[in-house]
Amino acid sequence: MQAFLRRFAGFPGSFRVAAMVLFLGLPLWASAQGNPLDGPVRFGILPLGGAFESRSDWDPLLTELSRAIGRPVSVLSVNSYEALEQAIQRDEVDMAFLSGKMALDAVTQRRMKVVAQVVRHDGLPGYRALLLARKAPPLNTLKSLLAEPERWRLARGEKQSVSGFIVPQLQLFLPNHIAMETRFQGEIVGTHQVTALAVANSEADVATNNTADFERFKLRFPAEAERLQVLWQSELIPHAQIVVRREYSADLRKRVQAFLTGYGRAKGPRGDAERVVLKSLHDLAGFVAADNSSLQPAARLAYQLARQNAMTAQWVNDAAREARLQRIDSGYAEQVSVLKDVSP
Repeated sequence: MQAFLRRFAGFPGSFRVAAMVLFLGLPLWASAQGNPLDGPVRFGILPLGGAFESRSDWDPLLTELSRAIGRPVSVLSVNSYEALEQAIQRDEVDMAFLSGKMALDAVTQRRMKVVAQVVRHDGLPGYRALLLARKAPPLNTLKSLLAEPERWRLARGEKQSVSGFIVPQLQLFLPNHIAMETRFQGEIVGTHQVTALAVANSEADVATNNTADFERFKLRFPAEAERLQVLWQSELIPHAQIVVRREYSADLRKRVQAFLTGYGRAKGPRGDAERVVLKSLHDLAGFVAADNSSLQPAARLAYQLARQNAMTAQWVNDAAREARLQRIDSGYAEQVSVLKDVSP
């Protein structure tokens, strides 16, 4: 500071005062400008199709959201679950459309809160994971898949994907002593659109998918969808959530929630236009208010998979396995405690 003032020693006193005020004020101004809570609300989107199409599908809704909350909304659309997860961890996302394990991590690591959950036109409280294969033989039956997985090439979702990895692993493959990562002849990892196309084009023999994305796939790629059949489907999986960072005020989160739950409900041209937007978003019917407790089924799925993996893994002794199971139980109990926080 003294060195700074010596540089202006020959200047009039008023100039030196002004220079000092500017010098002292710069860090504060820079800090305020760099505070993400004062900038645009950054909305992260799961890579359900391509990054560009995901962004274009969400743009109309997010434009209206910006008007409703009186703040600009920018979009982060990525090509992988991992990229979005890393962006959240770096605090580069303020609001996001997430499902299952990703939403659970965002909330239990205390970065975000759930404000809404999607609903679909079929009225079901969730969707189902699928396994797709070509209709044409020879690799086209579930029996042959489970009997000789090493003959098949797998196309699957990333490990954070509930329907693309977690649920098929938990409900089908591990109970049949098959680890998805090691038992197949080869694998392709990508979005549900990528996995379905891989099987339709004979680049893979079986793909994980889900009911919502496969319906969308049928509309966009009817010729390719005609080549495919469903080998297996899971139990119902709860729908995705909208989460908002905890640092935002309760008032802002409430305004976001009010906008989402009202979107597509109005009568007349405006409501009709909003319903068209929702239909393009994986045939959504709208949103319902939700809180962190809506992630309890996702926590239970992740817990069950972790225990299943631990039980089927090889251990140096029983004590090591038991220690791992205790850590899994402790982690699950902590998640359940966090999910009980349903304050606005």
